[in-house]
Amino acid sequence: MAPTATDRHGPRDVGGRALRCLVTGSTGYIGGRLVPVLLAAGEEVRCLVRDRRRLRDQPWQARVEVVEADVTRPETLPEALAGVDVAYYLVHALGTGKDFERTDARAAEEFGRAARTAGVRRIVYLGGLVPRGVPDRELSPHLRSRAEVGRILRGSGVPTAELRAAVVIGSGSASFEMLRYLTERLPAMVTPRWVNTRIQPVAVRDVLRFLAGCARLPREVNRSFDIGGPDVLTYREMMLRYAAVAGLPHRLIVPVPVLTPGLSSHWVGLVTPVPRAIARPLVESLRYEVVCDEHDLARYVPDPEGGLLGFEDAVALALRRVREAEVETRWSSASLPGAPSDSLPTDPAWAGGSLYQDDRTLTADVDPAALWRVVEGIGGEHGWYSFPLAWAVRGWLDRLAGGVGLRRGRRDRDRLRVGDSLDFWRVEEIVPGRLLRLRAEMRLPGLAWLELGVEQDAHGRTRYRQRALFHPHGLAGHLYWWSVAPFHTVVFGGMARNIVGRARDTRQGPGRGDDRGPAAVGVSGWNRW
Repeated sequence: MAPTATDRHGPRDVGGRALRCLVTGSTGYIGGRLVPVLLAAGEEVRCLVRDRRRLRDQPWQARVEVVEADVTRPETLPEALAGVDVAYYLVHALGTGKDFERTDARAAEEFGRAARTAGVRRIVYLGGLVPRGVPDRELSPHLRSRAEVGRILRGSGVPTAELRAAVVIGSGSASFEMLRYLTERLPAMVTPRWVNTRIQPVAVRDVLRFLAGCARLPREVNRSFDIGGPDVLTYREMMLRYAAVAGLPHRLIVPVPVLTPGLSSHWVGLVTPVPRAIARPLVESLRYEVVCDEHDLARYVPDPEGGLLGFEDAVALALRRVREAEVETRWSSASLPGAPSDSLPTDPAWAGGSLYQDDRTLTADVDPAALWRVVEGIGGEHGWYSFPLAWAVRGWLDRLAGGVGLRRGRRDRDRLRVGDSLDFWRVEEIVPGRLLRLRAEMRLPGLAWLELGVEQDAHGRTRYRQRALFHPHGLAGHLYWWSVAPFHTVVFGGMARNIVGRARDTRQGPGRGDDRGPAAVGVSGWNRW
């Protein structure tokens, strides 16, 4: 008999038909890539997100159903799970604080309970590869939490496939970015002992193929599966092979016994774009040998012709995606835990309070389209068009405070979409040709936004408007604003002038020496609302 699932209209036969798949974490690295894979396989997809605006600019957004819910708020789950055949659990609370293990466990319990009540016929969960023979109490908090979530979901009463992966190699993954920047930036390095630990990496394309294939596992399958690529390497070997694939000179790597996971995470945080809050669990996991015990999943999801993608091929593919600016998602695609998701505080829904503003308007004889290209290209390798040292110092201070700093860069060199990370900002709104609104994700005693706008006045002249807004939290927030206010003329004033100037340079082309600078028609400076 074909398996059935409970729909809101009664039992629904799913044998041979498209499955209704719920994808949690669809704004994240894996979830954002899994959605188009499921769609290509002919499945129906529903995305669970906390804020539907985050998916607005995804190329596949019109082909999916979007529901706003939160796995940490069980009252929102029944609607999200109604009529679902397969639920992909791709979220975790890493980085939310010392209690993240408890948060992860509680969310998994509530999700499993809600899935059972809704009649979901399968849960698919992507966890971490657990080292052989290591008791749970000795595992890193990250691996221990991943393993516990898997146990909870498998015991939920809903058949669950738990896929356990070690290092995922793909353009934009945190593991790949860490490997890439360590190898490219350090021709010689003193490293921790974990560089000699054996690891079985797996290409992201194989992870996605496994995840999609698990949607149609037999109903009786309720277990974990180890997934890994064909190569077992030490981290040192991975760096040396990466250098060879990238065409870099041979790297000198000297392991020493004195670098603890804490020191190692600081070291990784300084050298790579991966912040310490994410680097530390990655580093702690690398202390253990993580090699697959079995490859049983191949009985249900056969390996492709030619086998799984090897390490060098996975690196070459990832580098090609980076160089061709075809990175679909990055490790920074997901919102930072605890990051504000409120609307801009000038919106009607905002509840008031103190709000500081730096508002600058410039007008100049430039093409609006050229000005918009400069606005949309801001950040990353293009920089912030003013006082680079000040931006660099702010980024370093943020890193020292445990924040993301400036080195997250951009997903795409020239184009932005809602939800993209942009250095230590997040794209909250974008209206092509008119408005870019960024929300700060650096460590601040308050909430901050930066708006960049292009418009035309009644006389057809192009105007550039720039607003920086800050909603302080307590006395520390007010003191912070007043301490940095003296620098705003240099930083924000210079930014506005240089953005308009760059647009004029683009219009005039090389060799035109008539750049006289924009005419400022209104600079309000900073005000307090």
